[in-house]
Amino acid sequence: MNPPAIAIDGPAASGKSTVAKLIAKELGYTFINTGAMYRAVTWYLLRRDVDTADTAAVCAALPGIPLSFGKDGSVSCVVFEGRVLTDELRTPEVNANVSTVAAIPQVRALLVEKQREYNTREAVVMEGRDIGTVVFPDTPFKYFVTASEEVRAARRAAEGITESITERDRKDSQRSVSPLVQAPDALLVDTSDMSIEQVVALVVADIRKKLA
Repeated sequence: MNPPAIAIDGPAASGKSTVAKLIAKELGYTFINTGAMYRAVTWYLLRRDVDTADTAAVCAALPGIPLSFGKDGSVSCVVFEGRVLTDELRTPEVNANVSTVAAIPQVRALLVEKQREYNTREAVVMEGRDIGTVVFPDTPFKYFVTASEEVRAARRAAEGITESITERDRKDSQRSVSPLVQAPDALLVDTSDMSIEQVVALVVADIRKKLA
């Protein structure tokens, strides 16, 4: 039986990454940023001048892709040619293409396998858009973190990101493979009027209750 897997799902700029990191720290688990995994594949494809809208070209580039998925302390990371990818994954080009790449079934199959591998070794807090519905559908620890569109747009703007929240939501929720959707048994957490500390306290309390 695998260690606990905490699934944190939600739309862009909902605060799920920050919440997931703090929950992992509080519980002593490993934080897995699945978004960084999809962004890394997108970054690599763009670096190779692969048309991300060409599914056949993307699939042809996947075998032997030179990215490794490991850990930096208690946080997952993506390594390329001996260096951890960080700022490269947040460029406007990656932002504009990651939803297209993430909608390709072969990309998702590859990365879901990598995501599940983490949990065979250790307890994880994993955030994304299909963790509770696809990656760990049987975990009892499912949370759907969201916020109003206005609040999320303001958060993105504060980060200097001009990506349209409305368009990103549309792409993520309408894709045919693993669309963004709240798992029926996930606890809904609306962060619009909550501090990060309040959100973390709420989720950690629920996790500890279930563990007990």
